[in-house]
Amino acid sequence: MTVKQISIFLENKSGRLAEVTKILADNNINIRALSLADTADFGILRVIVSDFHKASDVLKTAGYTLSETDVVAVEVPDKPGGLAGILAPLKEAEMDVEYMYAFVQSSGQNAIMIFRFEDPNKAIEILKGSNLKILSGEEVYRI
Repeated sequence: MTVKQISIFLENKSGRLAEVTKILADNNINIRALSLADTADFGILRVIVSDFHKASDVLKTAGYTLSETDVVAVEVPDKPGGLAGILAPLKEAEMDVEYMYAFVQSSGQNAIMIFRFEDPNKAIEILKGSNLKILSGEEVYRI
């Protein structure tokens, strides 16, 4: 019940992000969630898209270096303490979060947290054991 994420390595040059998003748009691929982290020389654009395989193919064809990662999508109550409620069982199980990012569909509704774990299947077991809703890839891609 993981979600496929694409990490795209970008040179820190003006317009590189615009190029990637145009390639996706030109191929009718919608970005569902994203995170961008950078250093002095390069950035890593992490995206979840509506069509993972097509996005991978068109970006590789365009010459981009990318990797594919399994991440976990969890519904989080969009209220104070929502994230704390998800992190508590992970802390208790000594499960480290490598990175995370979030998006909200509509204010006042549940947010969706995207987590990267070393062992996503173990994390899913822990979260399900705490009655938290894990979203499938198909559910996230359709958002």
